Amino acid sequence: MNLDIFSIFWIFFMISALQPVLKQRLLEASRQKLIAKIEKKHGSRVILLVHRQETMSLLGFPIFRYININDSEEVIRAIHMTDPEMPLDLVLHTPGGLVLASYQIAHAIKNHKGKVTVFVPHYAMSGGTLIALSADEIVMGEHAVLGPVDPQLGEYPAASLVRLVESKPLSEVDDRTWLLADIGKKAMTQLKRQVRYLLSGKYPPEKAEELATILSEGRWTHDYPITYEEAKALGLKVRDDIPPEFYQLMSLYPQPVRQQPSVEYLPVPRFRGPTNQKPGK
Repeated sequence: MNLDIFSIFWIFFMISALQPVLKQRLLEASRQKLIAKIEKKHGSRVILLVHRQETMSLLGFPIFRYININDSEEVIRAIHMTDPEMPLDLVLHTPGGLVLASYQIAHAIKNHKGKVTVFVPHYAMSGGTLIALSADEIVMGEHAVLGPVDPQLGEYPAASLVRLVESKPLSEVDDRTWLLADIGKKAMTQLKRQVRYLLSGKYPPEKAEELATILSEGRWTHDYPITYEEAKALGLKVRDDIPPEFYQLMSLYPQPVRQQPSVEYLPVPRFRGPTNQKPGK
């Protein structure tokens, strides 16, 4: 039976519309298969908390994802579904997010009886670092980074607001700034106490106090990258021998692309040596 142009157009349209859905289903199946493989190898429960910048399918506006209450509910549910003695392998890839949600996850990890290992292939900033601090061990990629956990009040760092008010006579500080600084001071005290609790039992009390102060006092800008070398120098319990299967797992969480990619290369290993020499040499 011959198809007219209109029918061909609709078939093409339906295939085009279904292609992203089918691709997503294949990625999900590949991730589940690899997660099961890692769990069998490590004898652990694997949980991933991955945030990518996403793009709306029609309008193309970027959507920035971060740790929220839904994330904390899902992670805690996964922990509740796991034997208390079973090790947890938590993979973090996040810019951070709500302190409430991040601390809920961190608190649940802290109270898990089995060993908890956090893997950071690329970055776990702010709330992601708060979660990482609750683990028994942090395994970072060679170029991965953590970040400070100092509280932010909207667009302003709490520590900067406190210093601003302390540097001026009270008569020169308007009510709104004073209120923000007061809230900021409370937030810093609360977060320092929370970090100290998450580190307790893993570090001597003096070291836990020192790390809690350094990470929450606003010493750096909030986006300051704490590399593996600096984390080690600070005294954090970190390793840099992240297994290759975790990088493979991250490759199954591709960044949605709607335009020309900013990074491009031939996706095959390239090494200098006999394999790259021409025949006969």
